[in-house]
Amino acid sequence: MPVESARARTLLHVHPTEVSLQVALDALADPVRRAILRDLAAHDDWTRACGTFDLPVKKATASHHFAVLRAAGLIEQRDEGARRLNRLRRDEFESAFPGLLAATVDRPD
Repeated sequence: MPVESARARTLLHVHPTEVSLQVALDALADPVRRAILRDLAAHDDWTRACGTFDLPVKKATASHHFAVLRAAGLIEQRDEGARRLNRLRRDEFESAFPGLLAATVDRPD
């Protein structure tokens, strides 16, 4: 059985059904977070590592944005070696907030 790293134990994943509408809206309001979500929507699950996104912010700020998206139930993350991979939780979020993700991510800013 693989041993979970201390880094992986810091990942808290909230299911979208446990998220308030305000938290969801706040997460989707930021253009950097929408860019992350658009990028994830354009790729297969678990193929995008955090360090591979071309974001106009420093690494610490990018980490904050990923944490906000995770806390809003929009993404799921897992560690593979030194890389943290991401998955857009489109179906789960759509069940909790029908049409909200498409209304914000599937259209240009």
